[in-house]
Amino acid sequence: MALVSKVGWGADKYAAGKRVGIIGLDTSHSVAFTKALNATVPDSKLNGYKVVAAYPYGSKTIASSTKRIPGFTTEVKKLGVTIVDSISELLRLVDVVLLETNDGRLHLEQALEVMKAGKRLFIDKPIAASLHDTKAIFEASKMYNVPLFSSSSLRYVENIADIVSGNLVGDVTGAETFSPALIEPTHPDLFWYGIHGVEMLYAILGPGCQQVRRVYHPDTDIVIGTWEDGRLGTFRGLRTGKHEFGGLVFGEKGHVAVSEYTGYLPLLYQIVKFFDTGIPPVAASETTEIIAFLEAADESKRQQGAAVDLKQFMGA
Repeated sequence: MALVSKVGWGADKYAAGKRVGIIGLDTSHSVAFTKALNATVPDSKLNGYKVVAAYPYGSKTIASSTKRIPGFTTEVKKLGVTIVDSISELLRLVDVVLLETNDGRLHLEQALEVMKAGKRLFIDKPIAASLHDTKAIFEASKMYNVPLFSSSSLRYVENIADIVSGNLVGDVTGAETFSPALIEPTHPDLFWYGIHGVEMLYAILGPGCQQVRRVYHPDTDIVIGTWEDGRLGTFRGLRTGKHEFGGLVFGEKGHVAVSEYTGYLPLLYQIVKFFDTGIPPVAASETTEIIAFLEAADESKRQQGAAVDLKQFMGA
């Protein structure tokens, strides 16, 4: 039976250029973004964008994701979103796309369909389930001349911009971040959730990691990156105890804790600005390096914690 639902007002209610489509209702991000964009009195920084249509799938094989689809579908329908039964139908109704599918293995195939239609898109974390697919996505972006970007919402934690600017500790000399790092067997270990803490690390230190080493324990991961200028960045992945996000940044004038995570809105501001301008706030090269960092951590685990040359690994 087709999934098409005419609940809501229809895409033609909204201004052309501001109609957002969602691919994947198997993640809470889809509901959170829709609630913000389709609020009765939306945040003025969201520039009038509205979610008008959604394609629910999404993973069909990862149980923790598939079981969420019926409930999340009901939630977004209540917010005036039309549910469609194919990406091609979605693309006829929208101007820009949030690719929210939780299963990174599907992102290349789904993103290609969007890019072929010439629609700007945001791809939620992880951009893909492999370095190979990540490179392929960015190559397609160039081929079709369709801008895109991918990011964890943790990149936009409140005080990171002030840290990077030097306002809080002067020049950053190193950083430690932590986040949950639950493992999904269909993805490399840190892709599923550890990517949040690693994205924070890159937001603070920037690209340029040279070497990756990983100490693995079933309860905890420690991943140490050595940057080209000698700085060290450490990520701790949590699988027991309280699951929180945070970090500590060291600088020439002292150290400071990373602010508490407060939600998706700062990322959503960046997404709508990107939809307006077509200028990605995160460079393709940096996102590619983040994915390489995560895969290199798996390689280090296979080598019992040996150091992996990141540049060499990226070229493999």
